[in-house]
Amino acid sequence: MSSATLAAAPDALAGTRLYRAIWRWHFYAGLYVIPFLLMLACTGLIMVYGNSIETFLGAKHHVAPGGERASYVEQSQAAIAAIPGGSLKLMVVPKEPDRATVFIVKGNDKDNVVAVDPHGAKAIDTIVKDDTWFYWADHIHGTLLLGDVGDRLIEVAAGLGIVLILTGLYMWWPRNGRSLNRILIPDLRAKGRPFWKELHVSLGFYISVVLFFFLLSGLSWTGIWGTRIVQAWSTFPAAKWDNVPLSDKTHASMNHGAMKEVPWTLEQTPMPMSGSEAGATGLPAGSLVDLDTVAAFARANGFTEQFRINAPQGDDGVYTISADSMDGDTHNPFGDRTVHIDRFTGKILADVRFADYGLAGKAMAAGIALHQANLGWWNTALNVLFCLSVITMALSGIVMWWKRRPAGRLGAPLYPRNHRLPIGIAIIALAVSVIFPLTGIAIIAFAIIDFLLPRRFKEVGFQPAQA
Repeated sequence: MSSATLAAAPDALAGTRLYRAIWRWHFYAGLYVIPFLLMLACTGLIMVYGNSIETFLGAKHHVAPGGERASYVEQSQAAIAAIPGGSLKLMVVPKEPDRATVFIVKGNDKDNVVAVDPHGAKAIDTIVKDDTWFYWADHIHGTLLLGDVGDRLIEVAAGLGIVLILTGLYMWWPRNGRSLNRILIPDLRAKGRPFWKELHVSLGFYISVVLFFFLLSGLSWTGIWGTRIVQAWSTFPAAKWDNVPLSDKTHASMNHGAMKEVPWTLEQTPMPMSGSEAGATGLPAGSLVDLDTVAAFARANGFTEQFRINAPQGDDGVYTISADSMDGDTHNPFGDRTVHIDRFTGKILADVRFADYGLAGKAMAAGIALHQANLGWWNTALNVLFCLSVITMALSGIVMWWKRRPAGRLGAPLYPRNHRLPIGIAIIALAVSVIFPLTGIAIIAFAIIDFLLPRRFKEVGFQPAQA
């Protein structure tokens, strides 16, 4: 299609300098972001399966609901015995009476998940935690299995994803006589590229707000913007625990590998230490402090659903009782709670609840649970629908590009002839770069490449263009 024909086409807006520049930068962002969106959506579907059909720690194991049960200490011993040279890290106490107790045991330089039938304390299944579907998908979802390098690449993609949303919404806005209803309801009777465009435009609008939320909550876990900027300023202050000695370990030490299991706002908070006279009344004075007495205390003090007990690690380690929606313990993020118990005295060293979180911590507690589909069947259904919509939108964008591109060329949208940088583009780029530093570096890199391209490769009039 010639540039003259393009200018006459009602949808193309070939003469609009701002529209064409935004379209080109939408294309640039999509080049980088689409492979990541497809990866995030596909691994997200696997993670939804992993925390609905299965659990974060593998398959659900059912046992007889009644009968005499071994103590938790005996069950933990059975779990440890199942792993040569094992040491206990975590016990998950299920809410349902017909579910096995689950332990994480360190052994063979790996974290191993051991399911124990409490009737006679028999280990009925063991699996390396890294081999669970959820952990595998979560590891790709967060790092591409590349560690910090993968984390940084995903952080850039999430920031550019926000650019994709902003530029896409500008292009979506009805103009040239098109009504809002015409934009909201795609014409699925169209054929060829127009069909994919109708689908892409309408679907992109409907999922834009949810996609923005998912990208932002995901960014809060990343290594630069999340850990060093937002989380660092939103960490729960350990100074709220009066006269409690603090360890040089943080709560993040209770995470297992790449999987995030500690509430976001607590990850950088120092852990308390056992071995002092500090703390409030917890277990009865003089009582033995072990898995059984700590679990009994938990049940008597508000932990009525599934909860987990992290075993002390080291001589000054503590027992940590926790239940939160992020780990699938409950369906209520407002009920998050973490309690630290002195392993020697049984005193409560800290009791942190949702109400104690700062604003960002509260937003993340609810946001991560929603992000991971942990709030019930409706959340699972909506997240599946969302992931499928993201995949469809990404694939439709690829099809649109493939059908539009000239043979032998990349097919990036062209600027008007003798174009200048529109102020709108500069404002979007500056805002995103300031808020998301790594994304700013990527934008600068794209801008340099774009600037250095000869005019014949980027301006209308030197080569055919198609809307």
